[in-house]
Amino acid sequence: QLDLIIIHQQVELLEAILGTETASKYEIKNHLGQRVYFAVEENGCFDRKLCSPIRSFTIRIADNAGREVIRVIRPLRCNSCCFPCFLQEV
Repeated sequence: QLDLIIIHQQVELLEAILGTETASKYEIKNHLGQRVYFAVEENGCFDRKLCSPIRSFTIRIADNAGREVIRVIRPLRCNSCCFPCFLQEV
């Protein structure tokens, strides 16, 4: 049972050196700092570069045995003056 989670994004060396954004990976830890889940963001390089803050993505969260326990999907939504009602949703 988890009463607190800590999320750490794993930064890849290529991303840190070149400043280019790669698919995000996260470790989800309990209050003792032990990894209980692992998350990977799936999307295309085009989405990360062009639509960064409003990009679509799928995040798969898996337990330590690699079994998917949660899938979070955010579709691409337009957030412009022409379509102000299309707010982001997950």
